[in-house]
Amino acid sequence: MRNALCDRGWLRSRRLGGPVISIGNLSAGGAGKTPFVMLLGELLKARGVKFDVLSRGYGRKSKGVRLVDPGGLPQEFGDEPLLIARKLQVPVVVGEDRHAAGLFAEAKFGPQLHLLDDGFQHRELARDFDIVLVTPQDVSDRLLPSGCLRESLRSLRRADAVVLSSGAAAESFPLEGKLVWRVRRGIVPRNVPPRPVVFCGIARPQNFVLQLRAANIEPVAEAFYRDHHAYVEKDISELLALKQQSEAGGFVTTEKDAVNLGAYLSALEPLSVVPVKMELGDAANAVDTMLRKIEERRRGA
Repeated sequence: MRNALCDRGWLRSRRLGGPVISIGNLSAGGAGKTPFVMLLGELLKARGVKFDVLSRGYGRKSKGVRLVDPGGLPQEFGDEPLLIARKLQVPVVVGEDRHAAGLFAEAKFGPQLHLLDDGFQHRELARDFDIVLVTPQDVSDRLLPSGCLRESLRSLRRADAVVLSSGAAAESFPLEGKLVWRVRRGIVPRNVPPRPVVFCGIARPQNFVLQLRAANIEPVAEAFYRDHHAYVEKDISELLALKQQSEAGGFVTTEKDAVNLGAYLSALEPLSVVPVKMELGDAANAVDTMLRKIEERRRGA
């Protein structure tokens, strides 16, 4: 059966010249993949490791393989690839076919290490190390469409490292034989106006509100949009009306929303754009272990 499936293209993985590290999750969003890509990227940069990022470019209007221009628009590249390119200042390549995106990156930058963003379910591209982020909600959630899970917890058997985020308990997940990493995730609020209106288009907006309140910031009004929301003039008018009605001192939102606001940013001043802060426990040992395992696998391939 396995050979027959492979002959039809199932279970077939195409390999790139450079090693591939996949960062993914089980749910449809909100686990912190993008902040973790940026965290791991910073740790690799600190070691002098050259790498690029491969992404599907969710939400973009363009097609095919494209190198992200940090000064571009989310409609061209997707909001999260654009945010990653601006924060990490490394090559980010988007493409529906991640193998084709990797070949493009290697032709342009050489066969360096690739970070595969949101790659756990993209099994067509062979990877050398699979990292999966899980949250407490995953334990009791159901599969799509009745829930938010893309895969069941049993799929963690394919992972090399499982990242416990947002207070997830190790005993709730099948982690035998896996590296278990823990991250702390928070926000870094700066220059937040008094009595702000909080608005965002992210997977789990209430988590952002809870983080603001934990930082002693109490919004006077809230406006939530769908994840990856592309803001239009009507949204800005409604937000300004909400500010006036609630007698708010300004606005507060996320970095991803700032990318999607584009030229509308200045219309909402005073506006505080709050970055996410993610820390990996025993980061040096985690990265050492990951790189060692990748090297061992590449030698044995």
